[in-house]
Amino acid sequence: MEASYKSESESEAWPGTQRPGTGTVSAAVREHLRKLCLREFPCGAGSWNKSRFLPQTWRTWRELVPKEEDVVSPGEETVEALLGLVRSPHSPWALLNDSNAEDSFLRELAIRNPLMITDTFFYSYFRSLRVVDKEVTLVDKDLLKFLKLEELVLSANRIKEVDATNLPPTLKVLELYGNEISSMECLCAHPPAGLQHLGLGHNKLLGPLESLYVTADHWPNLVSLDLGFNDLTDLQSMVASLRTLRHLRLLVLQGNPLALVPYYRGLTIDSLAQLCVLDDITVSPNEKHLFRGLSLNGDLLAQEAQFVVTIGNIRGVLDTSVLDPEPGPEGPFVAYSYYVTYDFVRDEEGEAVEDTGELAEIVKPSPSSELLVEESPEEVGEDVIKDIVGGVTEEVEGSLESEVEESGESELSVISGPSTVLQTPRASAEELAKLRLRIDPRLCPSPGTVLFNTTHKPWAEVIPCGYEMQHSLRDLVPLKAFLLAGTTVTIVEEKILSWPVVLPAVDSPLSAKRGKGEKDKKGKEKDRKGQGEKEPAKWKVPKKKKELPKELRQDPPILQVLGRGLVILEPLLAGEPLVSTVCNFGMVRTLTSDRLTLARDSKKIKKVAKKEKPKAVNPIYESDYHPEPLTVEVQIQLNQCRSAEEALRMFAV
Repeated sequence: MEASYKSESESEAWPGTQRPGTGTVSAAVREHLRKLCLREFPCGAGSWNKSRFLPQTWRTWRELVPKEEDVVSPGEETVEALLGLVRSPHSPWALLNDSNAEDSFLRELAIRNPLMITDTFFYSYFRSLRVVDKEVTLVDKDLLKFLKLEELVLSANRIKEVDATNLPPTLKVLELYGNEISSMECLCAHPPAGLQHLGLGHNKLLGPLESLYVTADHWPNLVSLDLGFNDLTDLQSMVASLRTLRHLRLLVLQGNPLALVPYYRGLTIDSLAQLCVLDDITVSPNEKHLFRGLSLNGDLLAQEAQFVVTIGNIRGVLDTSVLDPEPGPEGPFVAYSYYVTYDFVRDEEGEAVEDTGELAEIVKPSPSSELLVEESPEEVGEDVIKDIVGGVTEEVEGSLESEVEESGESELSVISGPSTVLQTPRASAEELAKLRLRIDPRLCPSPGTVLFNTTHKPWAEVIPCGYEMQHSLRDLVPLKAFLLAGTTVTIVEEKILSWPVVLPAVDSPLSAKRGKGEKDKKGKEKDRKGQGEKEPAKWKVPKKKKELPKELRQDPPILQVLGRGLVILEPLLAGEPLVSTVCNFGMVRTLTSDRLTLARDSKKIKKVAKKEKPKAVNPIYESDYHPEPLTVEVQIQLNQCRSAEEALRMFAV
């Protein structure tokens, strides 16, 4: 039935369909109206409702007699039938999912009275325009044609500058969220005098001069201002300018670097006495009381942010030592330790980062001090491996290979110590091509950050890290970028092989004297036997047990990444004071390894309590085996002052 309909105005150009330029606000509005199909079936005037719009002179006297609503000319549709086509969600003429109530009103108006749909009607009808995510780059002068426009929403576009002379003077609400505006200066050239709400969140506002454009000289009637999630850093200058806005009641500054300083909320509340809501949180009378007088000393407060990183327990670590063979008298003696690393932003403006105690350690690997072995030792060549690592035996190489298979990791990094020199192996070019000297990226910080790690701990069912580190940062813009990216937490296993040190035999004068004395002693014994004297009884000296060599030579530590994951820190930027999480890296323990660990521990218990009755150890059955995943507890807190007294005590310069 649709194909038989013909619009009487289809030969006419749609009002405003000409496109003077793409990317403008007016072009986006025209495109939206075109998609509404206000002059096509079932809207507009056409063969489906032409009798309703015939001129009076064309009608006969019979047509002037009132008709019932359901009686229409043959081949035409009733108004209710046409409205049903646009209202039904299953109709092919239904509105799109992203349509609003205003779109629905326009389509129904185009059915009830299509002759009203003209340019003049549009420019006088619209009081609110929402052009969201339409690739708009320019606010053109055609907006001035909307004579009654009060609300203009241009969020999620690509606008870099706004020509304020093209904004209708009747505007009361202007939203420009999620664009690319780098300064408010363009808006202040000719701002709408009656504007009450200005939304500029999630843009690129940067620099101390931005505070000059938020004064009452430009926005005398502003009630609500949203500058959240930009790159504003100077809190003192910003609140000094905002103090001139006498009507300001709602303010959003969170997401900016300036909101990371501990006294941010207190200084803002005390500086803006008329403020009712800050960052979507109502300002309470108690807050005003606690921070009273802080604004008088605001210029004395240091602009720095403070974070406290706490790392708790590690659980679910595979006890790799049970997979190694028992060391012989010639070694190697194997020692395992475990620790956690994380990266944090480097402070370029402030002083060098210092540890709060012996709990923290900064890792600074040199570019040439690490070797990543990606292939198995059998593929690379045994002689080459021995030359590079420094004399590691074939047996140890086999144990390393078995460790990789058990843990599921395919990469090991061998880090040279300060006393070990990597010698160039004398091998063929093909063998050397299989080895690539580079730093293991999983064990290095990302650009602009420093890698921190906890102290090394031996294996246990629950490894307590007990780590706490405070970071004070003054360069706030890179800090915001770091919080948006997050920090990477890594659990590392360190394996160190030790070998007995064999001292070379050296002839000394003492040995010569000892030999001469033994000869004299033998001569005296012969003389004594010749005189018939009895030989004195010999004392039996007990044999000494074999002791481990006191001096050991250590190979370079072998590092293996057990688990690695990203911790999201964006909530700290959005106003949350604490991020607490348990990083879960999945299962790394196996039934075989846990059985070996249980057997070893039961032997230790029997040795310690020989006189006591040994405790029964429950065996591990496969049906009841549920290993604990590899996890680590991580907590990062943003320090915030709770009173004016605390802020002045901790941050006064």
